[in-house]
Amino acid sequence: MKRQPQRTCMGCNTKKDKKDLIRIVKNKENEISIDRTGKKEGRGAYLCDDIQCLEKVIKSKRLERVLDTKISNEIYENLRGVMLEQ
Repeated sequence: MKRQPQRTCMGCNTKKDKKDLIRIVKNKENEISIDRTGKKEGRGAYLCDDIQCLEKVIKSKRLERVLDTKISNEIYENLRGVMLEQ
């Protein structure tokens, strides 16, 4: 059986399978988007599908540091929506 790639959640720092995490991507035009496929081009950061992890990342501004750009509240609201719908 093929092993799944492991990634670390920015909120809780636990390693999980890549497919179990939500990917946030910054492309070359500095646009931030949520990548459901895991195949978009650009710098990626991963989060658990958990509101508590998202709140930790927002409070610590870790996502902004990792992607080296200002993150709008719209992106955070979109992430909340993605987490709540699953």
